[in-house]
Amino acid sequence: MSVHQKVRRVTTHVLNEMKLQGIKIAMLTAYDYSMARILDQAEIDVILVGDSASNVMAGNESTLPITMDEMIYHAKSVVKGVSRALVVVDLPFGSYQGNSKEALTSAIRMMKETGGHAVKIEGGSEIIESVQRILSAGIPVMGHLGLTPQSIHKFGTYVVRAREEEEAKKLIEDAHKLQDAGCFAIVLEKIPASLAAKVANELTIPIIGIGAGHEVDGQVLVLHDMLGITQEFSPRFLRRYHNLSEEIKGSVKSYINDVKSLDFPNEKEQY
Repeated sequence: MSVHQKVRRVTTHVLNEMKLQGIKIAMLTAYDYSMARILDQAEIDVILVGDSASNVMAGNESTLPITMDEMIYHAKSVVKGVSRALVVVDLPFGSYQGNSKEALTSAIRMMKETGGHAVKIEGGSEIIESVQRILSAGIPVMGHLGLTPQSIHKFGTYVVRAREEEEAKKLIEDAHKLQDAGCFAIVLEKIPASLAAKVANELTIPIIGIGAGHEVDGQVLVLHDMLGITQEFSPRFLRRYHNLSEEIKGSVKSYINDVKSLDFPNEKEQY
């Protein structure tokens, strides 16, 4: 029996063992208790309380507007629904960049107030000091390289990153720096599959891909995208496993018709 099958709680150590055994890591986002409970019961390995809540839950155009208080609210809700999965929480834009002391304060607050198991931050060499400070408090850190949505105004576009040799070289260097600093895993977003495979082969920590090919150690998707709740976002890497948007609309229309036609509630549905 593999370590993945026999554990009661997924930890950073379990993820490392999964990489060593060649067992792929499955990761999805969640932002509320009910969805987190379903994912946990389905035995997802990692739940990311992503700052993508800014888009799918709050309707913002980017991840930048979401606040620390809002992320704490979502993370607290998720943690209450989880008994097995590792819960990783995004530190939001402005809570760690450029100030390692503030990064430590943000990470400690996130862990104390939510009960989450780890934090995720975006960037490479420029945030190494923040990574080191957070780790000094015993808080596990997941890195994030490639397309980093919190830096969208610097990039100016959501196109594939690290196609050019110079940017690819920096990404590899940054990945090594994050590992050397103590990160337990790294997300690689929207980069060439060959580059992602190279990083996964060179590093000993798990590499989780989103639009980074299949030769990494695991995959992550935004739950609302893969379930078809959101319809506006359709990148190449997204596989929709359902079309809940249409199913929910159909159910609501049936309910409306039943109410207006006096079919609901019927005699069995009243006291």
